[in-house]
Amino acid sequence: MPLPLHRRLQKHVAAWPWRRVGVLAGVSLVLALMLVGYLFGVSDHFFSRLFFAFLVLVWLLGVTFLAVVPFVTWATAHWFGRGWAEVSTPAPRARRAAPGASAARSISPPAASRRPQTR
Repeated sequence: MPLPLHRRLQKHVAAWPWRRVGVLAGVSLVLALMLVGYLFGVSDHFFSRLFFAFLVLVWLLGVTFLAVVPFVTWATAHWFGRGWAEVSTPAPRARRAAPGASAARSISPPAASRRPQTR
């Protein structure tokens, strides 16, 4: 019996070299901060404004995905009904074969031979 997805993902993530991942993330963060510091300088409290802007962005994303999206999903299911929340597409109608049509497909002639003849 195959393992469930969360078990396979857990085994896969456990096999990662976390020390190397941490070192890479730390070096990337330091280099990014050094580049921002070089480009914009440390005057005018740039890093504190950047930090608080990042916190606001993370807060907005968290509120959106942890509160707003679940609420909208719940509201559509409870206020308007499940039929409204689900996308209903009409079932495609089966085509009927034309009477006298053979089961094998015929190959159509090239476009030049379908032109009306003018003799």
